Amino acid sequence: MVKKLTAAGFLLLLVISSADTVWASGEVTDSGTTAWMLTATTLVLLMVPGLAMFYGGLVRTKNVLGTMMHSFAAMVIIGVLWPTIGYALSFGQGVLGGLVGWNPDYVLLRGIDESILDSGIPEYVFAMFQGKFAIIAPALIAGAFAERVSFRGYVLFIALWSIMVYSPICHWVWAEDGFLFNMGPAGAIDFAGGTVVHISSGVSALVAALFLGARRGYPKNVMHPNNLVMTLIGAGLLWVGWFGFNAGSAVASDLDTGRALTVTQVAAAAGAFAWIIIEAVLYKKATSLGLVSGILAGLVAITPAAGVVQPGGAIVIGAAASLFCFLAIQVKNRAGYDDSLDAFGIHGIGGIVGALTLTFFIRDSWMTEAAIAAGGAWSIWDQLGVQAAAVGITIVYAAVVTIILVFAIEKTVGFRLNETGEMTGLDQSLHGEHGYGLINLN
Repeated sequence: MVKKLTAAGFLLLLVISSADTVWASGEVTDSGTTAWMLTATTLVLLMVPGLAMFYGGLVRTKNVLGTMMHSFAAMVIIGVLWPTIGYALSFGQGVLGGLVGWNPDYVLLRGIDESILDSGIPEYVFAMFQGKFAIIAPALIAGAFAERVSFRGYVLFIALWSIMVYSPICHWVWAEDGFLFNMGPAGAIDFAGGTVVHISSGVSALVAALFLGARRGYPKNVMHPNNLVMTLIGAGLLWVGWFGFNAGSAVASDLDTGRALTVTQVAAAAGAFAWIIIEAVLYKKATSLGLVSGILAGLVAITPAAGVVQPGGAIVIGAAASLFCFLAIQVKNRAGYDDSLDAFGIHGIGGIVGALTLTFFIRDSWMTEAAIAAGGAWSIWDQLGVQAAAVGITIVYAAVVTIILVFAIEKTVGFRLNETGEMTGLDQSLHGEHGYGLINLN
């Protein structure tokens, strides 16, 4: 005889059918959080072709493919290097006095095949999410020396930079035993990569640009972007992808995720709006390049702050980042050094602004918890000291190691492209192709 299903029985079936998966080991996966983290991981990867389009539209026609190749090469090189040893160096137990991490079980991710994190997601998902950060960081650097580097020198540089710069800083800031993670009662605040990604890559970009020197003809010859339409599309993809970048860094699907997503949107809009106002006051017009620069400035600056500030603070941080990034680009133009696509001017300066100014907008609940952990008292100025220390250490370390790397690469395989290759253009001289199938226009 078939019995009728009661309402209570139906609800019980729904609960059972939607329950989290229980593995044989007894660990539980949270299907909702896992689904969100898979989505966030995909969004962050989307940022890399977005960056390729953003940078590719800003260079001259003869260099569009070569420039876009830099971003895609990072997806390939770091895409292999990260699961091989990058994750072990970043999130393994501290070795060499805490300089870097190491866990042999993380080599080729062998030891996480059945690992479920406390957040309820497979560790594979966390490893892949973090791997996308490791990919985009060196790709950002390429904007500083666009149009004048050899491909083999670039490939060697990003591989070594990932191991010697990115992984140690990642370990200091995000690993549970990292010294910046444990500095002060609640650590140096870097919710989604202000120091780990943007300051480290921005400073390294500046060092590399200064070492390699300016493009031939710069600044005497005007070097117009070949396709600002493509740059706008790239900026749009970066904005969308940044929701995964910041909100995904909560490694959850909860209130903190919603907070991070909200302030990311607000700061990006505030940064763009501020840049429009700056151009309107100074030049009586707004430019598409200024608009996207403001978007990126706001996004970069809110990255370290996304977990601790509210929308009002996000507006101020985004606007402040646009102002300081705009000023940094003016300084570059006056000084005459060639940070081709303003990698330092946007990412380095924006990251520094965000990491420091977030201190003045931290939500009260965070400061209360920090004060309790500190034994009863912890002020904004105390946290500012921690933030300044983290920023300073990141700048010095990234700069020193990068100058060693670029010098070594230049003296071995070669980093700066020769004059003939540079004048011909990266597309033809290095890859034997033309981006638009036409005779190079510039």
